[in-house]
Amino acid sequence: MKELDEIKKLFEESLGLVKTMEDLNNLRTNFLGKSGHLTTCMKLIKDMSPEDKKSFGVGVNVLKDEVNKGIAEKQVELENLAIEKELADMPKVDLTTPTGKEKGSLHPVTIIEQRLGNIFRSMGFTIEDGNEVETEYNNFEAVNIPKFHPARDMQDTFYLNNGQVLKTHTSASQNRIMRKYGAPLKAIFPGRCFRNEELDASHENTFFQMEGMMIDKNVSISNLIYFMKTMLSEVFEREVNVRLRPGFFPFVEPGFELDCSCPYCGGKGCRVCKHSGWIELCPCGMIHPNVLKMGGIDPEEYQGFAFGLGLSRLVMMTYGFGDIRHLNGKDLKILEQTKLK
Repeated sequence: MKELDEIKKLFEESLGLVKTMEDLNNLRTNFLGKSGHLTTCMKLIKDMSPEDKKSFGVGVNVLKDEVNKGIAEKQVELENLAIEKELADMPKVDLTTPTGKEKGSLHPVTIIEQRLGNIFRSMGFTIEDGNEVETEYNNFEAVNIPKFHPARDMQDTFYLNNGQVLKTHTSASQNRIMRKYGAPLKAIFPGRCFRNEELDASHENTFFQMEGMMIDKNVSISNLIYFMKTMLSEVFEREVNVRLRPGFFPFVEPGFELDCSCPYCGGKGCRVCKHSGWIELCPCGMIHPNVLKMGGIDPEEYQGFAFGLGLSRLVMMTYGFGDIRHLNGKDLKILEQTKLK
């Protein structure tokens, strides 16, 4: 019986040292295996007197039950620890995340805006944010469109009760940016614009533009042509040519309409370019001296060019949208095609 007490004490000490399932299996073998402590004790019974056999046999069985119970409890403990460790090592899962296979994507306007931003940034332009609510001065007067100027009739406007206006073009940011940086200056400023338009396939009351301007000494129309050709060739991922046609815009003098050779037919003529070989893309020109003066820049020392690029129009051309209203709509079947671009 003393030997059983020693085996029980040894088991309890050994059980406390078990850290892994391998340790536990070794412990089971040492106490319950063919050569284990309890198996050896059972072999001693045959040499005992009948009185000792009974009491010793009961003692061995009781200890065997305690050993089995201790091993079973330790096994459960080790299994639980293994599960906890596995869970701790797993990446955290947000149970509120939708489980559908469909994944979202950037809006097509955002995709084109980011591509243009990367192109102009590589050419040394900074990217500025413009206000969507502007003062009437910045939206009109500062870009050479004074009160009662007929050019305002082309931009039926959403006015607010405080006299401010939802900007009708990204040119509204020109004065603020010129006063912020002075000259020399190279900047683009994309944004959302608003006009009171009759809605149809090519007109929306909410649309996206990107304005750009470069101001420095000895800036000429040649600089304008170079930057626009480089930008458009990067956007369409192929070489394109550009041409300038006279156009009137109050904030530039001279003013032009810039066309690019059709990137879809290479200038041969197709449905997209209406078989002309050219696509009308954006107004541009040399910044009017009055605009430079109002921006705090001396037009006798500095010259610059400005251009306004219709992001919504460029998106429609890039992705083949036939209706500008799709860009502000919620039809995912139409918008999801941009994932492939």
